[in-house]
Amino acid sequence: MRLGVSQRHVSFVESGRSRPSRPLLMGWLQVLDVPLSLRNTALQHAGFAPAFAATAMDDPQLAHIQLALAHLLRTHEPMPALVIGPQWDILHLNCGAAWLAETLMPGALNSKGAAPPNMLDLLLHPEGLMRRLVNVGEAGADFLAQLRADLLDQPQLAPRVEALAEKLAPYLPAPGRREEMKAPSPLLTLRFDTPHGELAFFRMFSTFGSPRDITLTSLRVEHMFAADEHTHRVLTQHVAYAIDSDTH
Repeated sequence: MRLGVSQRHVSFVESGRSRPSRPLLMGWLQVLDVPLSLRNTALQHAGFAPAFAATAMDDPQLAHIQLALAHLLRTHEPMPALVIGPQWDILHLNCGAAWLAETLMPGALNSKGAAPPNMLDLLLHPEGLMRRLVNVGEAGADFLAQLRADLLDQPQLAPRVEALAEKLAPYLPAPGRREEMKAPSPLLTLRFDTPHGELAFFRMFSTFGSPRDITLTSLRVEHMFAADEHTHRVLTQHVAYAIDSDTH
């Protein structure tokens, strides 16, 4: 009904008795909300040219996008915010995120000239972020579910996702185990053990509305907010002071 064609024709296309036209296939993929990269693959399999480009982030066409991302990160100070790419590479981060990363894993961001740091690699590292995560079981289960959903569009993530699942296994409940009933929290809170005491954050993600480029569909901005007064005070004291010192 949403495609505006008969059930009979849909059945013929699904069974291979009819070939879809390009407009029908484009509409079908749109209705199913298929990722843009997979829409290109489907079009090519059907004998049509790809419909969506994958523009490099340093392309001049995306200069205004880079400015928008920089503005988002800057206005979120002193709370952490970072731009994450399709492979979970950390493409940009603000002062708050850099301070938190250095606090949790000293030296993690200091490899000049190297590839962007990868969030999954930081979690998998023996001295990585997972070691500092207090509620690793709760957060790990949520993160794994998110990563496995990403595999549809980013199958290259599979080795890292499986390695992370193996590392998280001791912290996760056994399949089928009935957990003690308790009221669920409205938001998952990440709790980190740090030299400044326990710091707690909840997160929001920003994505581009109606993207028509594969690169833009894969970008997300993670905003972290202080979940308690102690965390807010620590970030304000250390990050806001550092920003003010650099400014002057």
